[in-house]
Amino acid sequence: MVSFRPISRSISLASRASLSASSATSSIASRQFSSQAAAGLTTAKLGSAIKPRVLPSSIRTLTTAREKVKVLLCLYDGGKHAKDVPALLGTTENELGIRKWLEDQGHTLVTTSDKEGPDSVFEKELVDAEIIITTPFHPGYLTPERLAKAKNLKIAITAGIGSDHVDLPTANKTNGGITVAEVTGSNVVSVAEHVVMTILVLLRNFVPAHEQVAKGNWDVAAVAKQEYDLEGKVVGTVAVGRIGERVLRRLKPFGCKELLYFDYQPLSAEKEAEIGCRRVESLEEMLAQCDVVTINCPLHEKTQGLFNKDLIAKMKPGSYLVNTARGAIVVKEDVAAALKSGHLAGYGGDVWFPQPAPADHPLRTAVNPFGFGNAMTPHMSGTSLDAQKRYADGTKAILESYLSGRHDYRPEDLIVYGGDYATRSYGQREKINTNKQ
Repeated sequence: MVSFRPISRSISLASRASLSASSATSSIASRQFSSQAAAGLTTAKLGSAIKPRVLPSSIRTLTTAREKVKVLLCLYDGGKHAKDVPALLGTTENELGIRKWLEDQGHTLVTTSDKEGPDSVFEKELVDAEIIITTPFHPGYLTPERLAKAKNLKIAITAGIGSDHVDLPTANKTNGGITVAEVTGSNVVSVAEHVVMTILVLLRNFVPAHEQVAKGNWDVAAVAKQEYDLEGKVVGTVAVGRIGERVLRRLKPFGCKELLYFDYQPLSAEKEAEIGCRRVESLEEMLAQCDVVTINCPLHEKTQGLFNKDLIAKMKPGSYLVNTARGAIVVKEDVAAALKSGHLAGYGGDVWFPQPAPADHPLRTAVNPFGFGNAMTPHMSGTSLDAQKRYADGTKAILESYLSGRHDYRPEDLIVYGGDYATRSYGQREKINTNKQ
């Protein structure tokens, strides 16, 4: 699905005829407009001016004094569900609720779900977009090749958390440094709840039990033979950031034998005591002790493919692995093989690589020797209706900060800024740009 409707005061046909005749080489992406920068807002902040083009008589353009921008929005299609539930803001139909707000200011919004390959709408439209917005749930991947084409791009916004779909080193070097921002904290509660749910679903063997009764069968022994309590188990998280910490806090009332975490940065002694958790110095040491491991770290060059066959082999036999971080942190074939052998009793989560997952993705159907142990869902943990409202509001706030020229972003929302990293989350960067104004 693709949608765009630039609006403003109309101009006459004669005025249109006087515009430059450069439209022969333009795609639908080039139905843009330009004007002079407003007083107090420089083109350095809002991007280079676009030369005027001939526009079809059905397109209205701007005659205001302020330069306007093109925004490219990549979301998943909601179809009838988006119409039935307008609160599904993260869909192409409902567009984060920002279309009218942008168009009332004269900006152009192009919305699409078509993002794969050189002929996709996303790739064609990014060439002259100044702002690109996408979500972790249906990411428009900004590769070095795509960034090289995006000559006007100034800011890439993640409507949600996790900006690994952007090649960050290249973004730092492109167009004087593309700002990459996300709505930090917008769905941490949503994801943490999904993690705890997935742990319980796996340990209690819920999915096979439900499927059994749905088929009209009744065989308690068949599903109870691999059903366990969470109480008395050792659970560990890989990373203890905003999500990992919330997972541990939610696990405390279950009476786990021990709550462990591995992270380069420890929690304070006060927080450890409050939660009842303990830091483990090495990942391998933690994995060997855990009945359940949950992955809550970002995807970057140090974590891509981290859970391969060698690392999985160091996990406790018969343990469970939960991944709501990013699909590429695990090697999917190695996880499927560990399930098949029984070394892993279960794998669950909602993240895949690529996304959407192809029909033959091995983790769609991977099971343990009993035919159990799969608790995978589409990427939905961070896109509850509550979370969608939060990340839609946060995206609008980032847009307002950029379009106003203030650039007064929340520091925690910035991933890269001014040609440098603004966070340690991606690769434990030692050099952090602290100039966020």
